[in-house]
Amino acid sequence: MSATKRPAGANRHYWLVKSEPGTFSFDNLWDSPGRTTGWDGVRNYQARNLMRDEMRKGDLVFFYHSSTAEPGIVGIAEVVSDAYPDETAHDPENPHFDPRSKPENPSWHAVDIRAVEKFSRPVTLSELRTRPELEGLPLLQKGSRLSVQRVGAAEWNAVLVMAKGGNI
Repeated sequence: MSATKRPAGANRHYWLVKSEPGTFSFDNLWDSPGRTTGWDGVRNYQARNLMRDEMRKGDLVFFYHSSTAEPGIVGIAEVVSDAYPDETAHDPENPHFDPRSKPENPSWHAVDIRAVEKFSRPVTLSELRTRPELEGLPLLQKGSRLSVQRVGAAEWNAVLVMAKGGNI
């Protein structure tokens, strides 16, 4: 399936990406040249499809630290490229190498993201769970483990208010 183009004037979409801070943290992104990196190494077909088919340049992303004592959303990034083939899949020296993926028919895709804002404190998973208006957030669904997830506009705004220390 090829990437579909969003119609001109279509609204921006919102996302959440997860990373273990010991592997790649928001501070790593913040310290990257241009505060930008390729979001590569995604090896789940559903997450790949979201990036390849729906995520677009200009979309905004919550950056979530997982597998920590206090998991939570720690900042905002912007998608600065549409999806492109993930070259890490073709590099046998890379931990994300996939011998089934071929350059002429890539199995995996990546996007570039740029850090926009560090939160003064994480919006923790336990805090997110206390808000009824966030009950539909994929992150809070039982068994949800995707590293790339949709976030609705109302949920995005609710989390922003939490990040700024306000009440909804």
